[in-house]
Amino acid sequence: MSWARQVHLKQPAEIALMREAGRINNQALAATRELLQPGVTTADLNAAAEEVLKKHGAVSPFKGYGHPPFPTSITVSINEQLVHGIPGKRKLKEGDLVSVDCGTFVDGYVADSAYSAGVGEISSIGKKLLEVTEGALAAGIAQMRPGKRTGDVSFAIQQFVESRGFFVTRVYTGHGVGRQMHEGPELPNYGVAGHGMELRPGLVIAIEPMVLAGTPETRVLSDQWTVVSADGSLTAHFEHSIAVTEGDPLILTVP
Repeated sequence: MSWARQVHLKQPAEIALMREAGRINNQALAATRELLQPGVTTADLNAAAEEVLKKHGAVSPFKGYGHPPFPTSITVSINEQLVHGIPGKRKLKEGDLVSVDCGTFVDGYVADSAYSAGVGEISSIGKKLLEVTEGALAAGIAQMRPGKRTGDVSFAIQQFVESRGFFVTRVYTGHGVGRQMHEGPELPNYGVAGHGMELRPGLVIAIEPMVLAGTPETRVLSDQWTVVSADGSLTAHFEHSIAVTEGDPLILTVP
């Protein structure tokens, strides 16, 4: 996957546009979350998100992206599927762990976020995995302050996850976001504190812990998109687009 690696610091007016894209993105994800029950198809989730995007005059940067072109507006990844699951006829079942990732392109700017949640009652390890992955996102966000470095964010995520007995992917990463879905810098979910690019106001990064219960190893299915844990263990994924400011981090992808 080829990304534009240039780093673009955003002006306040650009941050405001991305904040609006983030609100719409949050609404699209909320629409999918309301449908998480047995019998609903992953295509139904995609349709719900697309309805929200259409209502706001937004489009998905996911659809048509890459080679082969990604066919839908969101990704839906279930259980051992870590990321990039393609919505279709599959029906949700009681106990499934579902991750939904959505991007929104509006007025020239992109917002990107994801959540994971259970369908009905899930296993105890599934509950812990959700808690740890969301906590890792919060730990990473807390480091998004001027003067910190990308390695501080990566290290915080890795430390939070691995100290609780889970694993972070070594292959898939967070990334800068703005006029393009993938800008610089790349932000791995592991790293060394004090290393990497210095964080400056105006930098926007999509932080996305991708956590596996049994191994950091992954493989890609024959559809050339869906990434699964190599050992079939459960996975989870949370993401927000975060702007560095002069003060506290600004989460762009919330209501």
